[in-house]
Amino acid sequence: MNAILKTFRLKLVKQFLELVILKYLIKQKKVSGYDLLKQINEDYGILLSPGTIYSKLYTLERKGFIRGEWAEKRREYTITQKGRLAINDILNDSAGKKFLKLIEKPKKVHAETTAVQE
Repeated sequence: MNAILKTFRLKLVKQFLELVILKYLIKQKKVSGYDLLKQINEDYGILLSPGTIYSKLYTLERKGFIRGEWAEKRREYTITQKGRLAINDILNDSAGKKFLKLIEKPKKVHAETTAVQE
């Protein structure tokens, strides 16, 4: 990925990190901050700082969109009904759908070779 695209993707993900987190939590039951860091790195090819992730998790928890609970040595987060309603409203809005499509995990393109018959 070139530097311009990487910078663009980083800015998008950071700006809308709360939506990215809520979208992940809709799909998964429980997620730790470390799991989110790993997933975002895998999906977008960017590495966010733990401070960036944990401050957004704290904000979402204060707003009542997620709930954090200690499990063994780590804090795991789940989406609340309020968070589920918020992300579903965005997913059901035409502009929200288009935007979230922009920041979706890039699809891998597999090159197919075909033989040309003469």
